[in-house]
This record gives sequence, structure tokens and C-alpha cells, in this order.
Amino acid sequence: MGVRLGMVKRRVEIVDYDPRWALLYGEERARILAVIGHLDVAIEHIGSTAVVGLGAKPIIDILVGVRRLSDAQLCMEPLISLGYVYQPEHEVTLPERRFFGKGEPPGEQHYHLHMVEKGGEFWRRHLAFRDYLRTHPETSRQYYELKKKLASEYGSDREGYTEAKTQFIESIVAKAQGKPT
Repeated sequence: MGVRLGMVKRRVEIVDYDPRWALLYGEERARILAVIGHLDVAIEHIGSTAVVGLGAKPIIDILVGVRRLSDAQLCMEPLISLGYVYQPEHEVTLPERRFFGKGEPPGEQHYHLHMVEKGGEFWRRHLAFRDYLRTHPETSRQYYELKKKLASEYGSDREGYTEAKTQFIESIVAKAQGKPT
């Protein structure tokens, strides 16, 4: 649990769209529902791997909505039993989210699970962004080109890469939510 010190930082890798991403999400969603579905959760595939045709880092982002963030505590052990690692250090910057990673070897996570309040700001923003890209292929293509360019520029600096995408993402979220840009 927590920060893993001494790990080699991997380069940001953007790959072409893989239709298996939807299948991997579906299989993982079923596993998650099997252990926490009784808690009235909602589960969505978010991020670039959720947009047909959009290249991405090969990591499946899963959004789990709970009624109250305190319900996340009830999900910890069941998710850990599926191989997820709870990473509370991310709450420093996003206190409204509980973050879990899964993948072997450690540090090579193939799944990111974001647990938030269903209907909250984090929930709405991520679904709005995904849905906009799904229905605007030209914007999706522009985002893919931007990500490839930034991955090349930022190399292993994942924080820099993420920060450099922020303005584009914010503009899309504003459009998706009908706000002036």
C-alpha cells in the first residue's frame, strides 16, 4: 500500500486503439460486481480506452460510483481480494476519490479504479468527457494526436504529461457540460 519508492519511472506509452479494451473492461466489471455489487454501486468504463478508435496508455480506467464516499470503506477488502492495491496517497490531490491500481508486476498497472460519489462532480466530469469524445470523432482524433506529441515530449515525466493535457481536457469538459469556453 502507498508510495512505492525506488521504482524505475516508465515512459508514457500511447498505443493505437485496441478493441480488446472493451472486453477487458467487461470482464473486470463482472469481477467487481461479484464482490461489491450488493452495495448499490454503478460502474462505468472511462478514460481513453473507453472511446472506440482513440489510442491510449494501455490502462483500463474504471469509475465506481457509491452512494456516499464513506461506502468506499466497505469495498476495500473485496477489491483487495481481486488484486487491487489501495493507494491513499492520491487523496492528497483528489480527496473526493479513492484510488486503486491492479496489475503485475507492481507498478505495471493495467487497471485503475476510481471510486467516487455517484452523481458527484468527479463522476459527472469524467462521464461528460468520455461521452463527448465518443460522439465527436474529430475531437477524439485531436486528443490522440496531442497525447502522442506530449508522450514524446515528456518521456517518463507522467505528472508533466498529465498537466500538459489539462487545458485540452478542461475545454472539452466545458463544451460537454454546455459551459462557455
